[in-house]
Amino acid sequence: MKAGPSQDVTRLLAQWTEGDAQALEDLLPLVYDELRRLARGYLYRERSDHTLQSTALVHEAYLRLVDQNVSWQNRAHFFGIAAEMMRRILVDYARGRNAAKRGDGICRVTLDEEIMGAGQRDVDVLALDEALTRLAKLDPQQSRIVELRFFAGLSIEDTSAILKISPATIKRDWAMAKAWLFREMSA
Repeated sequence: MKAGPSQDVTRLLAQWTEGDAQALEDLLPLVYDELRRLARGYLYRERSDHTLQSTALVHEAYLRLVDQNVSWQNRAHFFGIAAEMMRRILVDYARGRNAAKRGDGICRVTLDEEIMGAGQRDVDVLALDEALTRLAKLDPQQSRIVELRFFAGLSIEDTSAILKISPATIKRDWAMAKAWLFREMSA
């Protein structure tokens, strides 16, 4: 029986972790489209005149990923870390832009209506990052769930597998984190 794409990615990640350079080369074609989908999702939420392209975001994130010293667990773990890298890149980009412009043209991201509620979708990416940092201090697990569900687009099941907690706990913490972020971002 032939392994599916998810198992192929997990196998290649394990081989890469063990030092197999060829595994890294074989991995890129299997993850590239999904990384581009993540990047497009991030950039779709950004302001319309954003100058960073999805290809550049993917390449920057991939370069950062290959420099990580991580024992990759599986495909979902890889994409969770990739989403975190993309978030950091966009936050760094927003900070650089804001510093250069002295606050002119604040970098905006469109936040999921589930978090913000209908009618209020544009959010300052730096304010969102600060809110997630505050949430991480209060409840690191909820913050990580937001990163994996919202930013990486992972399912309840994939998030459960990465964090090694039950799907019911993921659902409960996801609902609580969304409510907390809605309150923080509405203030």
